[in-house]
Amino acid sequence: MFSPPQPEQRHQDVDASIRLTDADAALARLSAVQRGYLQDPFIKPMVPRAHQQPLRSPLINVGTFVRSTAIDSLVYGWLELAALAENPCQIVSLGAGSDTRFWRIATGPHKDRLAKYIEIDFPEVTAKKAMAIRKNKDLSAILGDVKLANGGTSLQGPVYNLLSADLRLPPSETLAPLLTAPLPSNPSASSSQPDPLLSPSLPTLLLFECVLVYMAPEASSALIRWFVDYFSSDNQEHAVLGGIVYEMFGLNDSFGRVMLNNLKSRNVLLPGVEPYPSESSLPNRFLNHKFTIAHALTLREIRKSFIPPADINRISKLEMLDEVEELDLVLQHYAITWGIKLPNGVDGSKPKAKWLEWGMKPSAGAIGAETDNENV
Repeated sequence: MFSPPQPEQRHQDVDASIRLTDADAALARLSAVQRGYLQDPFIKPMVPRAHQQPLRSPLINVGTFVRSTAIDSLVYGWLELAALAENPCQIVSLGAGSDTRFWRIATGPHKDRLAKYIEIDFPEVTAKKAMAIRKNKDLSAILGDVKLANGGTSLQGPVYNLLSADLRLPPSETLAPLLTAPLPSNPSASSSQPDPLLSPSLPTLLLFECVLVYMAPEASSALIRWFVDYFSSDNQEHAVLGGIVYEMFGLNDSFGRVMLNNLKSRNVLLPGVEPYPSESSLPNRFLNHKFTIAHALTLREIRKSFIPPADINRISKLEMLDEVEELDLVLQHYAITWGIKLPNGVDGSKPKAKWLEWGMKPSAGAIGAETDNENV
């Protein structure tokens, strides 16, 4: 018999299992692209032996489509508001994995609105991503002049920066050295206050796609609190902070227990799910940190009322979906939460109040949509 795993080994096994969830997400996106649900010319280089990967089920393809469409809508809405405010903005994707959003933005109509796009993940994940980027001319050409750093686990460029860190550790030890350090292009600036990599004076959007649920509640709270504190310094004229969280929730019913058991069999635990037993509890993720507003929608609600009927009709013709009830059940246990924190002193008479219009908008003609114009 093998000897029982030591605590350190068990910790490493859990981390490896968590990292594999990114591979699952990348394969799901690749399948959705190959089936025609989504357009993403940048996903194949992120997936080893992409041409040999099997397609996913229609249920997974539809779920991937709803998730991606909804998050894209929020991100592009943020970029458009930044343009109205005549400011470039920053996006920080935490637990970014194999995500291709930067390249999709950088080759689209919003490409000039990014001051910085920063991705942070485990060093094992960022090392693989850095290698995939450098090996693919289409990915690397878009980045401009980037430098490999930290033993191949990081990329540093004028806009795109790929950084490695364990987000479960205290942010003062991990995020602060990464994000508040002087820009790589000017490490020995003579100014007493050189520009940091992440500016506290530009509108900044935080992305948490299926990452906080794998962390202890105390760790995820500390992570958000660090950004809130960083963007709460005095006299920051444009320090608008937004956040998007995508994750499962409400796993205290029979479906949720099955999901938890299936994940546990793969050595994946969800310590961050317990504080959020219901949809109404999800905005607390941001409201507990004094965000100005926060809202949440399940993927089921989004599919029903927030995606244009023409898109729903288009994807319905791609594959036969027999498990409609199962799809609704799955989508009911995943949600997108978004929130925004305006600087102190901003009220409805000031320009930044325009940011309060940011959010998911019901689609005209969608089943269940009660209005064509109001945000949630």
